[in-house]
Amino acid sequence: DAGVHSKAWYAATCDRKTAEDALYRSNKDGSFLIRKSSGQDSRQPYTLVVFYNRRVYNIPIRFIESTRQYALGREKNGEERFDSVAEIVENHQHTSLVLIDSQNNTKDSTKLKHIVRVS
Repeated sequence: DAGVHSKAWYAATCDRKTAEDALYRSNKDGSFLIRKSSGQDSRQPYTLVVFYNRRVYNIPIRFIESTRQYALGREKNGEERFDSVAEIVENHQHTSLVLIDSQNNTKDSTKLKHIVRVS
């Protein structure tokens, strides 16, 4: 279990558009939630959705079968791995999360500060 089901930040049945709309409405840097990934791929079960600088970032959360751990974004050398999705959230409430804008090739960073609930 990824440790998501009882968490305030977990929006289980929320689709991408609903999540993005909720974050735009919050309009606070560091607002976030986690939703099920649209693809329903067991290797990428969740998506971390973060609002920063008037933009919404959808960051895939990968499940690494060999170690039964989770990691953010595309696989990279030396990446941080976590035993649960809850650990990813707790970690990035204290340490900055790098946000990569693939369209403009820019990097920003923010901490996860404000839980957004989808009504």
